[in-house]
Amino acid sequence: MYERILKGIIGQKVNTGKAIIIIGPRQTGKTTLLHSITQGFKNPLFLDCDDKLVSDMLTETNTEKLKQLITNADVVFIDEAQRVKNIGITLKIITDQIKTTQLLVSGSSSLELLSEVNEPLTGRKWEYMLYPISWEEFNSKAGYLKSLQQLEQRLIFGMYPDVLNNPGNEIAILKQLSDSYLYKDLLAYQGIRKPEIIEKLLKALALQIGNEVSYNELANLIGVDKNTINTYIDLLEKTFIVFRLNPFSRNLRNEIKTSRKIFFYDNGIRNALIANYNPLGFRNDVGALWENFLISERMKRNHYHSYYPNTYFWRTAQQQEIDYIEDWGGQLHAFEFKWNPSKKVKFPTSFLETYPENKTTIIHRDNFIEFLTTT
Repeated sequence: MYERILKGIIGQKVNTGKAIIIIGPRQTGKTTLLHSITQGFKNPLFLDCDDKLVSDMLTETNTEKLKQLITNADVVFIDEAQRVKNIGITLKIITDQIKTTQLLVSGSSSLELLSEVNEPLTGRKWEYMLYPISWEEFNSKAGYLKSLQQLEQRLIFGMYPDVLNNPGNEIAILKQLSDSYLYKDLLAYQGIRKPEIIEKLLKALALQIGNEVSYNELANLIGVDKNTINTYIDLLEKTFIVFRLNPFSRNLRNEIKTSRKIFFYDNGIRNALIANYNPLGFRNDVGALWENFLISERMKRNHYHSYYPNTYFWRTAQQQEIDYIEDWGGQLHAFEFKWNPSKKVKFPTSFLETYPENKTTIIHRDNFIEFLTTT
């Protein structure tokens, strides 16, 4: 068991009169987390919406039926809530009409769930994202030395709970995740008619992490139109497989303004898609793995500690570039990521002169911990 940072955060929101909703990728521990939170209640009720009987009972229901179902429960945990049609109305009724009950909700896809609950639960919910295990959580359990000793493995096999808890079986677990759980929500979505396109697109994106992505090139490579690529990448984001990083542009005429980079939420899933689990010494993508790891882990750190800067990469038409930028209230914090701490790095003069309010930092394997934690 890894002590999740969200547990303490959510614990402070219990019994505040609002529903608590946790979304995030499959197999990241949402159910385990919410079960641990309900241990403090006397009469918990667990409703698994993968069970058709349960999902039917919660569909197009009314106040009296819900009161009969919930009876004396002081907490109701609705798991995989995106399975229920019009779930937002059901959650609103429970929150408004059964005020003695704390409502906990989990979902592995934002395709249906967030669109269903946002309007009915306006002002009635706390919403959180649960990622795979963060470096901060991993370090807290494994300890400083052991976590550093496993850094290379984490770049290769990632941070999913099952992967961390079953050393020696990482490849089999990642294959199962990438072959089944990864596509479950996507393939259930009515807009997906050709799953083979999703598979080709994911492999193409896995080979391009750290590089700018051209939707036109992806469309030509896969044999579909640009709009299809855009739609499918949007769906991949909403099912928490990939996320986009947009270019920073404010002053220079030659700054790239319309491209994007696409990263994976987890290095292990990325490597599973291309079936490459080789040690770092036998790879030519170490820099890309390091960049994906740092940006995804930084995202976890920022989210869990309620820190929400605008995030970018920076590049010019002349190929001058900076890996990662955070904009904190108008001040730019620019980061370059290098696996080798002895490699010399210079930030582009044009960036330094154009944005004198910036702060620059080089992140390598000897100093990365501060970048990924709050200490």
